[in-house]
Amino acid sequence: MNGKTPGFNVIGQLAALRRYALSLVRNPDEAEDLVHDALVKAYERQSSFRTGASVRNWLMSILHNAHVDRLRQRRSQERRHDAAAELAEASVPANQDHSVRLTQLRNAFFALPEDQREALHLVAIEELSYQEAAETLGIPVGTLMSRVARARQRLRAFEQSGATAPVTHLRLVGGTGDDKQ
Repeated sequence: MNGKTPGFNVIGQLAALRRYALSLVRNPDEAEDLVHDALVKAYERQSSFRTGASVRNWLMSILHNAHVDRLRQRRSQERRHDAAAELAEASVPANQDHSVRLTQLRNAFFALPEDQREALHLVAIEELSYQEAAETLGIPVGTLMSRVARARQRLRAFEQSGATAPVTHLRLVGGTGDDKQ
């Protein structure tokens, strides 16, 4: 990070770190803080970086560990996403079916258990290999594969059941909805 280590490109990893942080904390400001904390820790621990290892995996691991540390310190903030998701869903205009569907899918992704969401994000969005994602999370590859499979299964079930699911935040104005025309 001091510019003396060849191939140590932290700047090139910022976008991936931001995306991963955003998927973990679901709040852009908090995600930026998490990336900042991870980069500070990486700078402080740059001597622990093994030459020839993947900078991306090393930084993702540090970011993941910083997130776990924050969760231990602030369990009460887990409810912030629910309030933000409800507000976002309520603000989507009724005639934008595509936007509504994307919001529903996003909510389904964030409704996944955290371990499944983390695993799916690293594999599907960050395009890490199973091995790289497992190393980032500090779990065996088989465990990662199970989490990804369960996450995909839940999202498939959402797609199958939610494709025709009504949007619950819309209400009928000017009638009871009981009368057939």
